[in-house]
Amino acid sequence: MSNRKTLHRKFRKLSVQERLQALFDAGYFDHETHQFWQDGGTVLQENAADRMIENVVGRFAFPQGIAVNFPLNGQIYQVPLVVEEPSVVAALSFAALLAEKNGGFKAAASSPILIGQVQLTGLDDPLAAEQKLRAAQESIARAAQQAMPNMVARGGGLRDISFHHHDGEHSGRAMLVVHLHIDTQDAMGANMVNSVCEAVAPLLETICGGEAVLKILSNLADEALARAEVTLPCSQLAAPGWSGEQVRDRIILASDLALADPYRATTHNKGIMNGVDALALATGNDWRSIEAAAHAYAARDGQYRALSHWTKTENGDLHGELTMPIKVGTVGGSLQTNPAVLANLKLLGISRAQELASLMAAVGLAQNFAALRALASNGIQQGHMTLHARSVALAANAPSEIFDEVVKQLVASGEIKIETAQQIIQQIQTGS
Repeated sequence: MSNRKTLHRKFRKLSVQERLQALFDAGYFDHETHQFWQDGGTVLQENAADRMIENVVGRFAFPQGIAVNFPLNGQIYQVPLVVEEPSVVAALSFAALLAEKNGGFKAAASSPILIGQVQLTGLDDPLAAEQKLRAAQESIARAAQQAMPNMVARGGGLRDISFHHHDGEHSGRAMLVVHLHIDTQDAMGANMVNSVCEAVAPLLETICGGEAVLKILSNLADEALARAEVTLPCSQLAAPGWSGEQVRDRIILASDLALADPYRATTHNKGIMNGVDALALATGNDWRSIEAAAHAYAARDGQYRALSHWTKTENGDLHGELTMPIKVGTVGGSLQTNPAVLANLKLLGISRAQELASLMAAVGLAQNFAALRALASNGIQQGHMTLHARSVALAANAPSEIFDEVVKQLVASGEIKIETAQQIIQQIQTGS
């Protein structure tokens, strides 16, 4: 990424083709890649779609934008975001601008461990069964490694085995659940972990005499944690009518509410996931799995809480931190199917899953900051309504040469509806 330059802040004012040219000029595209994007090569072809899922009848498109010049760990990223919600890209770009002036975001991800579960039932003595399995851990580990030779060759594989006891709420049966902790390297690893569970299950049955019922991964990847943080001085927080100190203190109050109140925490975390999910979609990762893990992790102590928190430093600056499970991949068959995924990973310059997970965490924290700053000052509706007005003007088929004026008048009218937009278009075109 050393030969890549930052993009001009007026990137948003360019046309789509001019933005592609700007990415080429800044070193993010070579000639071939530039032509690929210009020709619409990122669009999923019908024959590829038909092989991905069942009963295909078409393809459903979402917009893709870029949050420009996102500063993380001393690098600058142009972050692709696939999202239909207005303001997500703008908010992230704004947060990136403030952070860039103050050292940027810092983030790191732990080893990409995914847990596979084998549920054993029909045990006369579950504790005695556990002891038998513990005594045979070497043979269990050997069987697991043999089931994933390619992953072991790449440096991954089984890292630990653990045992967990539960009682069935409705079945009344005792359960012993064996956890296989597997390092999947740069793959998401779901199919591989499932295969390992199925391969090891007969051996577990033989050792302890139980019956293996479920043999499947857990999406609660709480050993694949990503952590992000940022520090922003009050001078960067001020908003019209609000001092930086006021905004800082109100952000901290909003953060405290999200730590105490699950109703607020749900909306707080949804804001984080606005960024995380959009990047997950752009890079071909399973956003549903990431969402499930994030919300389970948010309730890990028995109450649903915010994934991030904001505090005041000794210097009076605003400091934010976020920790959440993020299990993603940068290699694998499902990622190779969609040309847009490969194009976006190339745009990011990312090949390692831990780097992508770190970026996702930082993006989530940045999105959280932008939302809290707006909420803590003048509210979010003004920005949302402007972006909503753009969508309405588009739906009303506003011509490009008067589009911005239509949006401006729509917002001023307070009636952001298609019929209002159509009236404004007619008035501008007729001069009435």
